Amino acid sequence: MRKIWTGLFLLVSLNSIGQSSFQSPLPTRQQLAWHEKEYYLFMHFGPNTFTSKEWGEGNESPELFNPSEMDTRQWCRIAKEAGAKGIIITAKHHDGFCLWPSKYSEHTVKESKWKKGDGDVLKELSKSCREFGLKFGVYISPWDRNHPNYGTEKYNDDFVGMLKELLKNYGPIWELWWDGANGEGPNGKKQVYDWQRYEKTVRDISPSTLIFSDIGPDIRWVGNEKGIAGDPYWNFLDTTGFKRGLGAPPTDTLNQGNYYGKQWIPAECDVSIRPGWFWHEKENDKVKSAEQLFDLYLKSVGRGANLLLNVPPDRRGLIHEKDSISLIGFKELRENNFKENILKGADTYYQFSQKDFRSKPLLLRGFDTTAAYYGINLQNFIVDFKKPVTINCIALKEAIHLGQTVRKFSIVLYNGDKPIGEVQGTSVGRKRILTFPTTTITSFRVYLEDAQGNDNIRGIAAYLIDDKLIEK
Repeated sequence: MRKIWTGLFLLVSLNSIGQSSFQSPLPTRQQLAWHEKEYYLFMHFGPNTFTSKEWGEGNESPELFNPSEMDTRQWCRIAKEAGAKGIIITAKHHDGFCLWPSKYSEHTVKESKWKKGDGDVLKELSKSCREFGLKFGVYISPWDRNHPNYGTEKYNDDFVGMLKELLKNYGPIWELWWDGANGEGPNGKKQVYDWQRYEKTVRDISPSTLIFSDIGPDIRWVGNEKGIAGDPYWNFLDTTGFKRGLGAPPTDTLNQGNYYGKQWIPAECDVSIRPGWFWHEKENDKVKSAEQLFDLYLKSVGRGANLLLNVPPDRRGLIHEKDSISLIGFKELRENNFKENILKGADTYYQFSQKDFRSKPLLLRGFDTTAAYYGINLQNFIVDFKKPVTINCIALKEAIHLGQTVRKFSIVLYNGDKPIGEVQGTSVGRKRILTFPTTTITSFRVYLEDAQGNDNIRGIAAYLIDDKLIEK
């Protein structure tokens, strides 16, 4: 998205007015970098790929896993061409099958026919990700429907051992995805997960790894599997009294966050390109279209969250042609519709009072310049075009390293001195993409309210996108 946002930067610091006592939580350096990734791929792959199940029962023969043409370079090449920034693989799903030859399980690729038991999906994928400049992440379910020790304290030792294998042998691992599912194992017992020990293991070995779960600590689930963030959407969450899995916060809280939350735990929007999470041949004609993916982009990244799009490899061990076509079409829609920032030729002024705007334009800079360097704090401002322009999309971006402080905003569209339309919203966050009916204007004014009196608007852009893609 770097080229998309080239153009206008707002460089001014205003005195705070009516500053409240609320202090926005701040993201860590790792979280800030995570926000900038925007969109990456999920890959569900394992015995379920060959049995057409979504949740394996754990008693499937490991010999079933035998991808005939598996090529992780093909995965990464397509991901790169589609504009995705990384891949998170299901290293172990609920069936307990490990895509690496773990010493802590006898239900792994080592027991499969694939490469005569000498294969290692994680080794190949982590290497390919490095080659193509993609982030490498791992999903590992603590639920294990195969492991004989599941339901006993010994299993916690085994799971910690697995975590150590992942972190030490396949790192750097960018994101570690924990599923909170907790069902019965082969002995009919449920496991008491030692989450505190698991988390300490990760922090001790790989402190830069981001941990995902219902309650973070670094990234939270968005509360649905539709790929849609809440509106409003806050990067804040309060986790006191909640647990992973059944003890998680309500789904609407996960979806929107807590308005005055005390922790910075942003949401990740997971959704599959197909109806199911694993590949099923009967779903080859049910792949989401490029237009559907663009709509999901507006409702996830366009509301300040990240998009995790599941693209499951097929039985060959390849991304299916139907999925690939949709992914590349999605990339083209983003590039074509966000190619021209109409604000490049506009002048921007900040507001002294309700009616008085500064007569001298603000200094302009590229959108991705570090906001902290310039000390950006903007309250209200006007964007004035040298001649009428036609737009239907405005995007705002906060300097979130200073917090998420915007609590309400309105954008008034003008033709000359006459207001002809208005767009209202609440949250902005890392990126807020707003669409509205196509309108020809000469200027627009942005009015912001926040909890601290110092809004940290980092940049703004305007586009004319295909009417058929406008968020309904």
